[in-house]
Amino acid sequence: PPGSFLLGNSRLPGPPPSSSPVPGEPFLYNVVVDGKPMRMALLEVNYGDVASPQRLRVQVAKSLAVQQRLTTELVADMLAPLLLLGALLSVLVYGGISRGLLPLTRLQAQLGQLGRQREQNVSALSPIEMTQAPQEVHALAAAVNQLLAAVRRSLGQEKRFLNDAAHQLRTPLAGLISQTELALAESDPQALRARLGKVLAGAQRSAHLVQQLLSLARNEAEVRLQTLDLAALAREVARDWTPRAMSAGVDLGYEGADSLWVQGQAMLLREAVSNLLDNALIYAGKGSVVTLRVAQIGHEALLEVEDNGPGLAATELTHLFERFWRASESPGGCGLGLAIVAEIAQRHGGRATAESVPPHGLRIRLNLLLAA
Repeated sequence: PPGSFLLGNSRLPGPPPSSSPVPGEPFLYNVVVDGKPMRMALLEVNYGDVASPQRLRVQVAKSLAVQQRLTTELVADMLAPLLLLGALLSVLVYGGISRGLLPLTRLQAQLGQLGRQREQNVSALSPIEMTQAPQEVHALAAAVNQLLAAVRRSLGQEKRFLNDAAHQLRTPLAGLISQTELALAESDPQALRARLGKVLAGAQRSAHLVQQLLSLARNEAEVRLQTLDLAALAREVARDWTPRAMSAGVDLGYEGADSLWVQGQAMLLREAVSNLLDNALIYAGKGSVVTLRVAQIGHEALLEVEDNGPGLAATELTHLFERFWRASESPGGCGLGLAIVAEIAQRHGGRATAESVPPHGLRIRLNLLLAA
């Protein structure tokens, strides 16, 4: 009869009241039977004729205890080793990173020590030592050492320059003081005039030295190159120096190209040419010939000043572009003019060289970059 139990476990609960199983389709739900979790599968099947339709409900239950036990065992067997493995890997990664960063830590410590050394002594900038470190850190340390070496060289040059400048300024100032004291003690107008003339010459030499020192300082700044006509600039400077050459009894002339375009800074190149001509007029002597030339040699522009004066010995040519070096003690120079010329050439990406001219004389050349 309808609603009667056929066979099986009659205590199996039906579906939740809120659900409505569809006949012919399986319906799954969870229940608790005798305190045990179960997974239920329900299937309702229609049968009978149209006049008296009937429905058959079939229920199948499976305990979830085994599944839960397997899940617990899997978690216990896998999660704990994974957690332990994760902790071990974290320790290994931390140790590896710490070991890898150790050279950088040492580098930081050495840089901090260098900073403290700099506060105590600016010139005490020792290089960084890296005995055991990755190649990347070695490259970084090498770059820092190159920078420190450049700073040490710059500081050394500055210190030597200041010492030389102080020495060079001390001599004319001492001469000015002594000549002034002697002038104050003179009663003869002619002798007083002679003393004052020497004071004037010493003051002019000191002013020239200060001007050359300022030129050196200015040349150490950044140079912005532009396209200019080197030949036109050289002819213009030669015309400016012609009156002085005539008063010194020197034949000053120009030879070379009518136009030659280079990359340069007009003010600095003008100063370089002026220093070359000034040096030639002072040391070539009366009756000599000084020639200013501009020409193109290969992919370079050549500017040279040649004279037929007494020239220099081969051993003296190596010192020609050194600061404060002088070949003679004749008045009028301070040993900085050709050093400025070499500095200007270097700032223009060129070079300055000197050679003797047979049978006697001197030729100083500047090799500069042609305009693109």
